[in-house]
Amino acid sequence: MSAERISVVICVYTEDRWDDILAAVASVRAQSLPAHDVLLVVDHNPVLLRRLDEQYGGTHRMRVLANAGPRGLSAGRNTGIAACEGDIVAFLDDDAVAERDWLRWFADAYADPLVLGVGGRTRPLWASGRRPAWFPEEFDWVVGASYRGQPPGRAPVRNVLGGNASFRRIAFDIAGGFATGIGRDGDRRPMGCEETEFCIRLTQAKPGAVLLIDDRAVIWHRVPAEREGYGYFRSRCYAEGLSKALVTRSVGVDAGLATERAYAARVLPLGAARALRDALRGRPGSLGRAAAIASGIAVTATGYSVARLRGESARPAFEDTPEGRSGVQGACPLVSGRGGVGESPSARSPRKESPDDAARQ
Repeated sequence: MSAERISVVICVYTEDRWDDILAAVASVRAQSLPAHDVLLVVDHNPVLLRRLDEQYGGTHRMRVLANAGPRGLSAGRNTGIAACEGDIVAFLDDDAVAERDWLRWFADAYADPLVLGVGGRTRPLWASGRRPAWFPEEFDWVVGASYRGQPPGRAPVRNVLGGNASFRRIAFDIAGGFATGIGRDGDRRPMGCEETEFCIRLTQAKPGAVLLIDDRAVIWHRVPAEREGYGYFRSRCYAEGLSKALVTRSVGVDAGLATERAYAARVLPLGAARALRDALRGRPGSLGRAAAIASGIAVTATGYSVARLRGESARPAFEDTPEGRSGVQGACPLVSGRGGVGESPSARSPRKESPDDAARQ
């Protein structure tokens, strides 16, 4: 078991998720392996910032911060990275709850010094109480969950899923922070892939680095009713295609689409065949699943093609640094050399440098 300290970063943006945020924090505070510190990063919402500060201000090893960069999930995560004190930084979605041993299984994987990142298994918590009959498990990534086709157990992967992920802090020294221009931005189009781009960039910068997924590090991700319908499925698939185009501009087509090509060539045809077989057996929703797989492929490919042909204006934003293209716009001051992390109204004092920090530099 790794003895390294783990910080947990939860990025939040709306009061509509107040109860979800409280549940997420409670699940972290109930871990069998306690987090070293917990950071709530609020994305340009002063009302929510004040409310959370009133709720948690003065709580031991908890901090409420304002996103110090541009609006969006990537800059929020970078703010948390810059402010946290742990040797390992874990990320939890604001509408998810972690099982009690979530951090313990993360820590266990870091006993191997080659491991720079570990993700877990994210299970969907459907608002209706059950998976829609037409919704294919192969597309659970649409609702932020692990999907059929990912490797079981503890296994190496190209990238982890950002809502249930962790990285050694030094990974951000190596590769910079999360790129802005990719990923969620409040209530805009449901983009993604900022964690994919970061993981690829990390392994390109550090050949031999290992990224793992561990099924035992489980979180439950809430899926609201409006995301159980086909309309959201279609819009999320289209946004995924746009996001993949941005990733390939940053890290190259071969690296950016290697896993996706295998998924499209093997996992999805098997899923469609399984659905058609179930339809012949008279199982409800089977034809809908087959149709959803076919349309999901088509809509995602359309989004990718449109972005590539038009030269999507939203691009991953990087800074030029003396070390090369490692810093990220609005990214962690830890990497880019900028200070000034947005504090909550009751934040007591800036983080002091520890001997471990000096060793990292």
